[in-house]
Amino acid sequence: MAQVSEQASDLANSSLKIRVDHKIFPASGTRPEQTVLKNISIGIEPRSFVVITGPSGCGKSTLLNIIAGLDPDYEGDVVLGGPDTKVGYIFQSPRLLPWRTVYENIALVLPDGDPRHAQIEDLLRQVGLEGFSSQYPERLSLGMQRRAALARGFITEPDVLLMDEPFVSLDDPTAQGLRELLIGLWNRRPTTVIFITHDRAEAVMLGTRILRMSGANATIGQDETVRLSPAERTDREKVQAEQRRIFHET
Repeated sequence: MAQVSEQASDLANSSLKIRVDHKIFPASGTRPEQTVLKNISIGIEPRSFVVITGPSGCGKSTLLNIIAGLDPDYEGDVVLGGPDTKVGYIFQSPRLLPWRTVYENIALVLPDGDPRHAQIEDLLRQVGLEGFSSQYPERLSLGMQRRAALARGFITEPDVLLMDEPFVSLDDPTAQGLRELLIGLWNRRPTTVIFITHDRAEAVMLGTRILRMSGANATIGQDETVRLSPAERTDREKVQAEQRRIFHET
C-alpha cells in the first residue's frame, strides 16, 4: 500500500505523467486475450534520463509506443507537458531513407528555413560523422547509421526523447562507444529521455533512474535512482558495482 501511495504522489507532483491502467491485446485466432500492462503510474521530472528495463517480451516497447502516442488503445492517460511539447523517437532500426544523404535524412525533420539547418554539420562532427554528410546510408556501417539517427533525434531539440533499444544487435565495442556518445550529447543538449533496454549494464551506465518491469501482465516492480557521477558512468568497475546494488546481483 505504501508503494502505491508513493507512486500516486510522484505522479501528481511531476511534469510528465504516465498512467496505464490496462493495456490488452485482443484475442486473435487461437491466441487468447492478453493483458500486457496494468497499474502503471510514472511521474518523470524534466531533463532526467529514465531507463525502463525488464525481460524480453514484458511490454517495454508497448509502453513506449503508448507514451509516444502511437498506440491509443489502452485505459489510462499520458501527459508529456503542454500542447507545444516536442517529442522525438529513436527506434531500434535507424530508419534512414536510402535515397537521401545523411545530411538530407537529418534535415528532413526540420521545417524549411529553420535556423537549425546550420547546426547539422556541427552535430555530425559531434557524433563522429564529419565528412559523411553527403554519403548515402548504404555506404555506412550499422554503427554509423545509428550515429546519424542520434543526430537526427537531437537536432530538433525535443522536450522528450524516446529511445527503443537503439544499440541492440551491435558488437560490444561499438555499442559502448555509442553509449558514451549518447551521454556526451545528453550532457550538452539536456532533454528528458525515456530509454528502453534489457541490458542491465547499459541501463546503469545511461540512466539517472531505472524502472524495472516484471514479467507477464507487467507493471513497475522496482524504481531505483542511479548513484553514479557523470565521470563514473564510463568506469566499467563502477558501473558493475552499481549494477550489483540495483539488481541484487552477487
